[in-house]
Amino acid sequence: MSNAGLVRPNLSQDEEALLLKGLMEWAGPARCTDAYAIAMGFDGVTGMTTECLRIRAALTDGGGLTAADWARAVLATETAFTSDTMGSGYEWATTTGLTDAWTIKTLRSLQRKLTPLMVHVDLGHLRDL
Repeated sequence: MSNAGLVRPNLSQDEEALLLKGLMEWAGPARCTDAYAIAMGFDGVTGMTTECLRIRAALTDGGGLTAADWARAVLATETAFTSDTMGSGYEWATTTGLTDAWTIKTLRSLQRKLTPLMVHVDLGHLRDL
């Protein structure tokens, strides 16, 4: 992948930690359907797991991500945190070690920083790119 279009917003350690935990939930306790994974901009459940791990690796390595990757990372984290149907939901604190209060505070901070970057991303058309 070329570095064209890759960005690395100035995130706090807490914000990065939240994304890393949220993305990892999809390789563990969170469960998804192909239709929901596609709605989040992935190629289905298998592709979602692979992409979440790739995005985690880029975050860990300090690399940049595309606006679409940032959108997928935030949406996957939001869903893992809030949804009992698809994500970890009620069990979030148990599976991640992060309290709900800390997660909400950090998620809001992350959303404020990343929303301007993600506002024009159309996740429904990512598979066509």
